[in-house]
Amino acid sequence: MNKMFALIITAFVATTGLAADDPPKPNIIFIFADDWGYGDLGIHGSTFCKTPNLDRMASEGIDFANFTVNSPVCSPSRVAVMTGQFPARQCVHQHFQSIGAHIKRGMPDWLDPQAPMLPRMLKSAGYRTGHFGKWHLGSVADSPSEDAYGYDRYATFNGSGKNEIKKDGMASVDHAVEFIREFKDQPFFVNLWLHEAHLAHYPQDRFMEQFKDLSEQQRVYASIIAEADEGVGRVFALLKELKIDENTLVVFSTDNGPEVTRDETQKFHDKEKIGLGGYYSVGETGGLKGRKRALFAGGIRVPFIVRWPGIVPPGRTDSTSVITAVDLLPTFLEVAGVPLPKDFAPDGESVFAAFKGEPVTRTKPIFWEWKGGDSHEYTWPSLGVREGKWKLLVNKETQMAELYDLESDWAEKNNVATGHPEVMERLTEKLDAWKDSLPTAPSENSLSEKRKKK
Repeated sequence: MNKMFALIITAFVATTGLAADDPPKPNIIFIFADDWGYGDLGIHGSTFCKTPNLDRMASEGIDFANFTVNSPVCSPSRVAVMTGQFPARQCVHQHFQSIGAHIKRGMPDWLDPQAPMLPRMLKSAGYRTGHFGKWHLGSVADSPSEDAYGYDRYATFNGSGKNEIKKDGMASVDHAVEFIREFKDQPFFVNLWLHEAHLAHYPQDRFMEQFKDLSEQQRVYASIIAEADEGVGRVFALLKELKIDENTLVVFSTDNGPEVTRDETQKFHDKEKIGLGGYYSVGETGGLKGRKRALFAGGIRVPFIVRWPGIVPPGRTDSTSVITAVDLLPTFLEVAGVPLPKDFAPDGESVFAAFKGEPVTRTKPIFWEWKGGDSHEYTWPSLGVREGKWKLLVNKETQMAELYDLESDWAEKNNVATGHPEVMERLTEKLDAWKDSLPTAPSENSLSEKRKKK
């Protein structure tokens, strides 16, 4: 090596802080499906769905059995992932819909782009960032485009409409594959948010043929799940083809529990009159109480699988680590070697140690707020808190409250409130204090001009 070249290398290392033998930053892929029940995976005991690629992912990584999202519906659940904070801190209590609905619910018209944002934090650290598939973090005409949140590339549905794609898993995966190929030689972060198994259902003929021996409802639903599972398989095949498999963390989860099954008149989607409707929503919770729109386990405890060859030990099921969606931002930043911003107060905590198979004891409580106004049997709780093994669900208006010991009652079948008044009092105080800390109105940055003029 001549002296001039050595000086150039020395200057580069001094400028960037990198050593010649520093390993490349790991890639991160977060696959977020829609409306899956905990029991919709083969490894979780599905009675009719087949998920060979996700089953294989679990055999090559860790299947976490004690993961929850931070809302029982899509938009606030996704806000938690993006911001690392409970969605109530952004006044997002339900799915984004219309200005009138937002005003009634005390919600913004879109997620504030100036809020703490996972893709922006990673982009600032040198990551290329992409979002493909569902968005649903705003729904009115002048919503910010997805690049305002820190994305280099995006192609979405239920989004800004700036680069809109079809509501099917294959289109979303196609765009993710293209992005990964383009940026395979530098660190990247991908949000791949699949449509399946949300309404409307668009089953492919080849999957319908595969499941032809099932009942009509199960046949459609199994076909939808199989399409999403195939998309997951495509991602892993690509990583191996590009020889970046061992430097890529992949996480799979879903935004909330399974949709409520409708009667036979709901075979078709009510609004679009295309695709198949709620009659085919027969997802399984694996015996957990409640479904979508419920703060019970069936509405918020969902599949969560982590795979990273050489880092995540293979073939494990973790039933003890208490992990929730707001943990993803601090965890992904630790994986990337990126410090949390000094002025950022996450509601979650990094659980990277759990990903590596190490014991983790949670230090922060988990809070939920639900303002759905839904009247199903399991949707009455409007607030919830988990600390340690205890989970408290309450509705202040109806003065209902239930307490569950999750170590002995994972499915939340037995209300033990009367036997533990001291726990009820302690958790109620924590819940009240948290509720008092929340903003009472959304920020100006998250309101449409039309709404401001009203």
